[in-house]
Amino acid sequence: MMPMSHVLADMLATTPWWGVGLLVAGLALHIAGGSAGVLAGYAAVTVRKGGDMHRAFGMAFVLAMLAMGGAAIVLAVPLREPSNVAGGVLATYLVTTGWLTMQRPAGRIGAAEKVGLAVIALVAAGDGSLAVQAYASPTHALEGFSYVYYAVFAAIAAAIALTDLRVVLRGRLSPNERLRRHLWRMCFVFFFAAGSFFIGQQKVMPHWLHGSPVLYVLGLAPLGVMAYWLVRTRQSRARAKLPAAAAPA
Repeated sequence: MMPMSHVLADMLATTPWWGVGLLVAGLALHIAGGSAGVLAGYAAVTVRKGGDMHRAFGMAFVLAMLAMGGAAIVLAVPLREPSNVAGGVLATYLVTTGWLTMQRPAGRIGAAEKVGLAVIALVAAGDGSLAVQAYASPTHALEGFSYVYYAVFAAIAAAIALTDLRVVLRGRLSPNERLRRHLWRMCFVFFFAAGSFFIGQQKVMPHWLHGSPVLYVLGLAPLGVMAYWLVRTRQSRARAKLPAAAAPA
């Protein structure tokens, strides 16, 4: 997530005490949700997949990410930061659809997948619009970020929308597709939280940690986990297609 802009200072100067309290509470919920989500995410990827601990840590991760994303949206609207609205919606969408995928029997989809497609398409359009606005500005930037930043997020959201469109048109998910959909969505939103904290918020850490490779490893590790499991589940799918006599021992 992007840091809150100077608009926050203006709001604090003109907002009644109860409004300031709500802003502080929202910010605290955002930080607490992100922190809890990072911890729960690392716990979930280190325990046996499908076991009781994995499900417990996974549920904690889902709830924490919903708190982080929801608080980001609520904070970004009055602060007039559309990029953070899009980021909060993206995080909420990914964790919700990732969780929902494993709640349905294999081979079935419902209205939620169609709603999810509409949501992520709107995120892609919104980020694309921000990229155009940033490019059109004299500095080729918006809210302190280059148009490239918004274009990358627009491309990511558009790619995700295409995967949703494919699922909606097919009307089903195979067991392996269901597992992989759950896997990459959870890992990507995990990266969203871990990268934002360990890489994007180094200014709040001790000076001697700034630029430390450890922070980059912690921030990028979810992508490595995602790559590992995507390769492993792809190999499992390939083995499942082999005749029994040809399958490796």
